[in-house]
Amino acid sequence: MKTKESSEKNKKPGKSNLRENIEAIVVAIILALFIRTFIVQAFKIPSGSMKETLQIGDHILVNKFIYGIKLPFSQKTVISFKEPQREDIVVFIFPEDPKKDFIKRVVGVAGDVIEIRDKQLYVNKKAFDGDYAVYKDSRIIPSMGMQPRDNFGPETVPPHSIFVMGDNRDHSYDSRFWGFVDLQAVRGKAFMIYWSWNKDNSGPTLDYVRWGRLGQLLK
Repeated sequence: MKTKESSEKNKKPGKSNLRENIEAIVVAIILALFIRTFIVQAFKIPSGSMKETLQIGDHILVNKFIYGIKLPFSQKTVISFKEPQREDIVVFIFPEDPKKDFIKRVVGVAGDVIEIRDKQLYVNKKAFDGDYAVYKDSRIIPSMGMQPRDNFGPETVPPHSIFVMGDNRDHSYDSRFWGFVDLQAVRGKAFMIYWSWNKDNSGPTLDYVRWGRLGQLLK
């Protein structure tokens, strides 16, 4: 015959297991939030402004730790490690709409003189176009026009700022149009493609995944 005391003892392990499971879930959630806030965050590429480096449907990982530790929500840097360098691919808060994140490549840092003449980018009076820059429109918009796509500057990048452009130079809404990016708005540096989905695929089902892009490091 079971006593009251033995029944209570039998119940304790069950309560203990439930508590352990809840604690494990809470710890996992806190750890995931910590990693997402301070270390690594995933982003999806919705547009073609960074082609051919990044394709629509690429899912990337962004290193949020590399440039320093920022307070959540305020984006104030409390510990700084380094600043974005030319040719870094960065994710940042879009200056014209803080609710949106943009991804572009850094082409100018504080003190650099940026100029574009007939599509050719110059940084500090030297031609600056890596293999990643592509031009898909043969037309050149003259410097007398109000459209700065093909002719811009010269302008000096102010302190604590960067100048960014999309690799798809003729089809990118970037610093040429809306100005510089404050370093406080930079979320991190993109470093890897972990998944890539081609929604426009017209072939076999397996071809929706761009298998060759998985795990690709960005540069």
